[in-house]
Amino acid sequence: MLKAFYKKNQIEAGCDEAGRGCLAGPVFAAAVVLPPKYKNKLLNDSKQVSEANRNILRKQIEADAIDFAVAQISPAIIDEINILNASILGMHEALKRLKLSVDFILVDGNRFKPFEAIPHQCVIKGDSKYMSIAAASILAKTYRDEYMLALHQKYPHYGWDRNMGYPTKGHREAIKIFGPCDEYRMSFKLLPDEGNDLE
Repeated sequence: MLKAFYKKNQIEAGCDEAGRGCLAGPVFAAAVVLPPKYKNKLLNDSKQVSEANRNILRKQIEADAIDFAVAQISPAIIDEINILNASILGMHEALKRLKLSVDFILVDGNRFKPFEAIPHQCVIKGDSKYMSIAAASILAKTYRDEYMLALHQKYPHYGWDRNMGYPTKGHREAIKIFGPCDEYRMSFKLLPDEGNDLE
């Protein structure tokens, strides 16, 4: 059972990102503030939820959340500042877009940079422990998938409708055949024998 909050009686925003390990496309991040006694039996880490249920949850979260926001960071910026910094920047951008002033920030993972002097707590596997982080993971994932499906219409040969930009065998075969387009993160190891992934 996911926990509703980290501390009682404060406005908490849960943050998570999606697409950190992808070769192509932006990294997406979300910030979500849920009602204090929020309950949702479907809600879990986006990786543990089916695509159909993620899409149902997105509508429920957007309807039920006190506040939420989603941001994206482009491949060019990822290449410039590296994927870790881009993921954190995405979470900061999502937090900036919230209408509410929050008292506390819950972050999935173990790395974050302070945001506007608001206290924060990093939680490893937080998307399977706290509702607000799980909700952020659902929004980040569904918004990113939607973006990659639209991008697939422009670049169908990469199979982004199936791999969403992740380094599958088929995706790397397509890169070998067609080469990378401008949606790729050129600082990443697109093929096994070239370049380096930045962390």
